[in-house]
Amino acid sequence: MSSYLFSRVIQTIVTLFVMSLLVFVGLYLVGNPVDVLLSSSATPAERLEVIQAFGLDRPVWEQYFVFLGKALTGDLGNSFVFNQPALDLILQRMPATLELAFVALVMALVLGIPLGIYAGLKPHSLVSKSIMTFSILGFSLPTFWIGLIMIMVFSVQLGWLPASGRGQTVELLGVPVSFLTWDGLSHLILPAFNLALFKISLVIRLTRAGVMEVMQLDFVRFARAKGMPESRILRVHVLKNTLIPLITVIGLELGSLIAFAVVTETIFAWPGMGKLIIDSIAVLDRPVVLAYLMITVIMFSVINLVVDILYSVVDPRVRLEGGSR
Repeated sequence: MSSYLFSRVIQTIVTLFVMSLLVFVGLYLVGNPVDVLLSSSATPAERLEVIQAFGLDRPVWEQYFVFLGKALTGDLGNSFVFNQPALDLILQRMPATLELAFVALVMALVLGIPLGIYAGLKPHSLVSKSIMTFSILGFSLPTFWIGLIMIMVFSVQLGWLPASGRGQTVELLGVPVSFLTWDGLSHLILPAFNLALFKISLVIRLTRAGVMEVMQLDFVRFARAKGMPESRILRVHVLKNTLIPLITVIGLELGSLIAFAVVTETIFAWPGMGKLIIDSIAVLDRPVVLAYLMITVIMFSVINLVVDILYSVVDPRVRLEGGSR
């Protein structure tokens, strides 16, 4: 176990280093942030002052190693736009993104698993075919288009739910959350469902495929031959074996929900990390972009590690050292 954790930490460090190098060089090649931050009427002296203040007058390799040296001490630099530590800006927006991602994941599980089980148990019924048609639409329709349609229908025409913002928040263990107030929850429903739609379709298909596969196995037939009730067969045998591979996918999808909530946060003006990164890319705010990506890599690594541990708990045949009994 300890050797496995050590190897995962080394992998994360290498990934962070490679990612930061590629992104830093890529942002350097894209353009000069001074051209975006200053107006065309700025004097050469003003431009030179800003360039020197940001350290942009140094060679790119020197800029990178300065950034890397500070990053090792936890300093990811100051935002060019807000003149605040980039890490603080990310951490301020992180609760909103995490809340949106977790609520979307809960929606995907609460809706996707029961629908997938039903579709797997009765694959030829009209309801099952309708469920699978819905899953196809969830895969096929673009997230931004669905979000705009939802705003048009539920916010503009029906007036049931707000179209943007986070609404009222309250603090839970010192972290502001929206789902504990009705106003915040009403603001959360549309963006969370928009973000969860693709994941709902994925969970439906994975659960259906798992149920159909397990129902044909010998131990299920043996349980039926012994007269075991169908509800117990489903709970003890089918669900357990279906959820084992689903755990891995759910963990990876949680990481993708956090990392790729950019479109949803932009459409619904949700004040999370995704909207911040879009605004930062537009003005070539390198420290914020780098801080966001490094935090995202760390979150992905931690989530994957937790998933691996849970997988070994659910299925004892799996060993974290890399083999299986």
